[in-house]
Amino acid sequence: MSAPSSVLVVGASAAGLATAEALRRKGYQGGLTVLGAEPHLPYDRPPLSKQVLSGAWDPERAQLRPQTALSSLDAEFVLADPAVGLDVAVRTVHTAAGRALRAEAIVVATGLRARTLPGQADLTGVHVLRTLDDALALRADLLTASRLVVVGEGVLGAEIAATARGLGLEVTMAGPLAAPLAGQIGPSVAGLLAELHTERGVRLRLGAGVDRLTGQDGKVTGVRLDTGEVLPADVVVVAIGSDPATGWLTDSGLRVENGLVCDSRCRAAEGIYAVGDVARWHHDRFGTLLRLENRTNATEQANIVAANILGDDQPYCPVPYFWTDQFDTKIQVHGVLPVDAEVTVVEGERSARRFVALYHSDGRVTGVLGWNMPKQTRLRRQEVVDALPDFVSTH
Repeated sequence: MSAPSSVLVVGASAAGLATAEALRRKGYQGGLTVLGAEPHLPYDRPPLSKQVLSGAWDPERAQLRPQTALSSLDAEFVLADPAVGLDVAVRTVHTAAGRALRAEAIVVATGLRARTLPGQADLTGVHVLRTLDDALALRADLLTASRLVVVGEGVLGAEIAATARGLGLEVTMAGPLAAPLAGQIGPSVAGLLAELHTERGVRLRLGAGVDRLTGQDGKVTGVRLDTGEVLPADVVVVAIGSDPATGWLTDSGLRVENGLVCDSRCRAAEGIYAVGDVARWHHDRFGTLLRLENRTNATEQANIVAANILGDDQPYCPVPYFWTDQFDTKIQVHGVLPVDAEVTVVEGERSARRFVALYHSDGRVTGVLGWNMPKQTRLRRQEVVDALPDFVSTH
């Protein structure tokens, strides 16, 4: 299989840029275009809820590469022009500005869109955090506010709560689960995270759903829980998850179900690939479709996609990984952490808040979690790799 004469990457994201860089690194010399919905050159998202939101970083520091590095890619960046349609038969992407961009190979890297609450758009002072502009708008509001309510107890909500406490705000976190990250790391360690947030002054109003936002004169004034309690707020952040940005693919004929569905080579159709948060691909070692929302996956998957575009035939079978920084705590996770898993501390001590825990399910190690022990956590990752099933499908 010869390399395509042209490649179009739809999404000027970390995953999109990593794909372009991997193509050039592997010797691809054809035409290369990167289409982005935002006006910004590719930037990193993890710092948005931490360093950018806190003001520790200028926004420019979140840019993934300096201009010289981007220029050396010899790629055309078409920015501030969202994709609105894809004609698979002729591999042409149509944009909001009326462009029709054609390429022999197309990589979908459009990422996610933040979920919102009913009535959110009618009130000022209510934010989501997905883009650089979102982070800057939220920071501007936080600098003149005293009370923040974060709706959502996942990774993003917990990080925002921690950052806002660092800025001196009164912070309340609301959500249906019993503890921060309970859905990602299980109840045992999530309980320890709840203790950390409480000690640092975050009010936890967890275990109850949100009924609605309250407002006066078009400005948000609080969050009403389904228990009837109203949490007063000057600013509200809605961090209730995201959905894959696939609306523009509705009429493409491609299979779109919680992401763009791909085979184990991250291929959705002949000449059409997906990478990053939007890609839902067949993981041959898990024997199931998988979609991962993290920075590490964006880079690793991009490398495989670039190789396959250039004629390789490589399945993508990563060990899932994510990390989060909250206050002075770094939590790192390799593998899968079922909420009903048996959790065993194998290094360090929970009481010292420096430990590594293994998660067992059906007698097999499925994941490892490290709390402020990065080196030891990385070494224990191999136990997760060794316990993975052999290839169950060559889908």
